[in-house]
Amino acid sequence: MKKTGLFLTSLLLAASLVTACGGKQEAAPANGGAAAEQQTKIKVGVTGGPHEEIFNKVKEVAKGQGIDVELVVFNDYVQPNQALDKGNLDMNSFQTIPFLAKFNQDHKTKIVEIGKGVTFPMGLYSTKHKKVEDIPEGGVVGIQNDPTNRARALLLYQAAGLIKLKDGVKDNATPLDIVENPKKLQFKELEAAFLARSLGNVEVASINTNFAMEAGYSPKKDAIFSETSDSPYVNIIAVREADKDNPTYKKLVDIYRSEEVKKFIDEHFEGAVLPSW
Repeated sequence: MKKTGLFLTSLLLAASLVTACGGKQEAAPANGGAAAEQQTKIKVGVTGGPHEEIFNKVKEVAKGQGIDVELVVFNDYVQPNQALDKGNLDMNSFQTIPFLAKFNQDHKTKIVEIGKGVTFPMGLYSTKHKKVEDIPEGGVVGIQNDPTNRARALLLYQAAGLIKLKDGVKDNATPLDIVENPKKLQFKELEAAFLARSLGNVEVASINTNFAMEAGYSPKKDAIFSETSDSPYVNIIAVREADKDNPTYKKLVDIYRSEEVKKFIDEHFEGAVLPSW
């Protein structure tokens, strides 16, 4: 019995030594696999198109810095915030500050900006005129019919020197707030998606970048007047309020706002999308 016990003890000791050595060898693989397994994963909601393309570049850069980004692509402007609020996303990138403010107000959510992204400059487009000064008196001009874009369009017409709005209206502006209209322009409200196809029926129209690009127009080349990169309608990266100080999320924002990503945006979109940094 003593011999048997000694034999078993020797076997257990040998096994423990083999296991210990094996553990050491696996802990430091040559390719850094253990570190890769510990990457922080972040689920980001984006809308299809430019936001998705930009974040694919961010994802590529982030992987080299230990962050694994999973993209979830949406085709509307409501679900990305709903999914974020419910905890199905960690952050999203698709909306402007005024849009988020209205969403929070309407849905009683607590979603906040964690960083500024890019601007899709709204522009004034015309197939009849090369300059805003050429728009004739009494001309019919197009604007979007949804509240957020309608106010944005009116502010754009004001920036172009065509009208003046009542002081302080800003994001709540409607045609009723026009206090000066020297050319007596007639504002025709249409669905945002239809404006590019309606240029033959109006003197000029305010068109969102995505719809302008879909219609074959270049915001940089074809708009006779447009917003600049300091537009208050810059798109933002958003998170739940409770996560606003998350260091990993902040690191991802820094990667988004890096020179490498900016170069990609400038080269890929050729001025149709403007970095805010």
